[in-house]
Amino acid sequence: MRNYSPNSPEAIARLLAMFMIADGNMDPRELELLEKLHVYHLINLPRKQFSQVLRDFCDDISDEASDDGSIRLLERERIDNLLSDVTDRRKRILTCVLAMDISKSDGTISDSEMALLSHMMKSWAVTLDDLEREFAR
Repeated sequence: MRNYSPNSPEAIARLLAMFMIADGNMDPRELELLEKLHVYHLINLPRKQFSQVLRDFCDDISDEASDDGSIRLLERERIDNLLSDVTDRRKRILTCVLAMDISKSDGTISDSEMALLSHMMKSWAVTLDDLEREFAR
């Protein structure tokens, strides 16, 4: 897995990329949502660089495939390592909000997306009240 600086736009983008493929299917509505919500601006990473982070993430998890070619998208150790790259509380809350929006952009939140979102929020001690308080302003 590539290394990004803690709290960097790339570290946040990689977490969002993880949500985009968490259910094993990247839906075009997820990409549309990135534009609609101005995600590139919010995380301070141009579209082209975000796309590169997404490709790199897919390459990295592909490189971790087992001998039979299977890929464990939600491997807990990898997830925890990626979560540890974002330590700033405001960036964690922003990432949670964006991850939630990405997860529901295709009309449903899959079990894998829900499990990932729940694990992220628990690991970071972020509640739904925190998200509402921060983004209801």
